[in-house]
Amino acid sequence: MPLSLGDGLTLYFCRHGETEGNVAKRYQGHSLDSPLTPKGIEQARTIGHILDARAPGIRGYEFVSSPIGRARATMEIIRQTLGLPRDGYAVDDRLKEINYGIWEGHPRNNVRVLDPAAYDAREQDKWNIAPPGGESYAQVAERADSWISSLSADTFSVTHGAFARVLRGVLLGLDWQGITKLDEPQGVVFRVRGSAVERLEAP
Repeated sequence: MPLSLGDGLTLYFCRHGETEGNVAKRYQGHSLDSPLTPKGIEQARTIGHILDARAPGIRGYEFVSSPIGRARATMEIIRQTLGLPRDGYAVDDRLKEINYGIWEGHPRNNVRVLDPAAYDAREQDKWNIAPPGGESYAQVAERADSWISSLSADTFSVTHGAFARVLRGVLLGLDWQGITKLDEPQGVVFRVRGSAVERLEAP
């Protein structure tokens, strides 16, 4: 059964803006961080403008971010774009990026050499098998479920690429292969009501 937001609630969420680590195509994951690029800063402003145009009453929502710096920086730019105090938001560890374990800090195209057997096993079952020292999709989905189930007010959140992909996937009732095929866009917003997920982009 797909994950579902509580009756009558609306959730908007986004991925953080582009970072230097994204440009370098490195796994940042749970424990590493890097600054937003100029493009990432502009993407955060774009999200603020999308919310201003497409999210009625957004300034009265609860605002919550992953505690990782790139997500917090994005949240603060969004709030500033909306004319809100930069620091008027909460953080929640459940919104952190997936933990990539020993892969964190390494280029995405070079992690197989660290442990070929573990890499190949995960490629066959990302739902149950984690990177060495990291998290499986199932563990990330458990965090997402816990967080969604705890929401009691209309909310806007900033999270991360893989976490947002898993969240969208479980809301849509996808299997792990379907989740893997979802994109990880920056500079766009997703709106959730019930289990329905709508993508909002700048015109």
